[in-house]
Amino acid sequence: MFPSILIVDDEASILKSLAGILTDEGFEILTATNGYEGLKILETASPDLVLLDIWMPGIDGIDTLKEIKKNSPATQVIMITGHGTFETAVSATKIGAFDFIEKPLSIDKVIVAINNALNFRRLEEENRYLRKKSIEKNAITGKGKAITALKQQIGITAPTDAWVLISGENGTGKELVARMIHQFSPRASHPLIDVNCAAMSDELAESELLGHEKGAFTEATAKKKGKLELAHQGTLFFDEIGDLGIKTQATLLRILQEKQFQRVGGSRTLTADVRIIASTNKNLPAEIQAGRFREDLYYRLNVVPMTVPPLRERREDIPDLANVFIEHITEKERMGLKKLTPDAIQLLQNAQWPGNVRELKNLIERLAILVPDDTIQASDIPAPYNPELKDSISGEAALFAVNRLSTALEKFEKAFIARKLAENNQDIAKTAKLIGVDKAYLQKKIDGKS
Repeated sequence: MFPSILIVDDEASILKSLAGILTDEGFEILTATNGYEGLKILETASPDLVLLDIWMPGIDGIDTLKEIKKNSPATQVIMITGHGTFETAVSATKIGAFDFIEKPLSIDKVIVAINNALNFRRLEEENRYLRKKSIEKNAITGKGKAITALKQQIGITAPTDAWVLISGENGTGKELVARMIHQFSPRASHPLIDVNCAAMSDELAESELLGHEKGAFTEATAKKKGKLELAHQGTLFFDEIGDLGIKTQATLLRILQEKQFQRVGGSRTLTADVRIIASTNKNLPAEIQAGRFREDLYYRLNVVPMTVPPLRERREDIPDLANVFIEHITEKERMGLKKLTPDAIQLLQNAQWPGNVRELKNLIERLAILVPDDTIQASDIPAPYNPELKDSISGEAALFAVNRLSTALEKFEKAFIARKLAENNQDIAKTAKLIGVDKAYLQKKIDGKS
């Protein structure tokens, strides 16, 4: 379909000439002789763009623009006038006008402005779509009581600027909670920067957080922005903050208190506006008692505490989680969608899941890849999730049921590759490097060509 443009102008000659020219350019044209008429058309026709005169009898262009932006904020508006002033242009831009063109109109300028506005609208629509997909991808799956309560807490907290401390066992989805908080916050259009606390050494903490200038120390061969600066106006997420060394905790507390900083080796004072979210799999009050975590840092971070329940406390969510994971892996691997039988689901719900949601995800991906049928049966569920297969003999049985070494090696290789791919999120290059084979060789094995 061709883009539609609504022209609102009280001069009949302008309407006629613009409509004719833009129709020849391939646009669908609607016209109105005043603001009120234009707003009525906008309610029913939903044009892609509005060309709006400022000086009109009755409702003028500025008031019409306010109504358009109130009722249809995604509609792009280009203001046209024969009596333009700088103040008027600034006012229209603040309200939401995309551009401002003065009469007498240059058709070349009009066409350029229209194309720019339509391109900007397309980009906005793409961004909204991608954000929606990102929210769906990172959404917490489940309708059980525990996870519903957590979602409600996220919904209340996310629109604020409050700092959040997320507690929970490994694999429960603490990072997912952090991403949801960020995505539903006013900071969503700005970065969410992760800090891997387990990998941060005391020696490099200041450089990682604050950045450094070239030559600040031996390894500083170029200027580098720190995590704090990169997260400006966004969110800084400290993943597993309980793993920070006590010296780094002191450094972090000082940075959070001062809110101003200098890069290592620099002299310019910088300010970063960030929201802090932290996660931990440790009992931080117990860590404080043991002298491994600073009490003042804990209370600084623990403004809004959240706890992510382990999978064994939300078994009712396992069917939904399993189906989501199957959809993701089959779509990613371009496989036909597979289903779990009720008996298979029951086995999953009865399991203990020490690795929580991450463990369930890995198992589902393994089953989706290795089970050749469209339906995953209870018999396909391996030990220890299947109590009928004692002492993990399901995997051993598959190997020892054959007589030839070459066949056993082939079966083991297939299972080994599937497991390592699942552990590395199906990243072929990363998996190939990890297991010490060429990427092309691994791809052949995946494709079943050798």
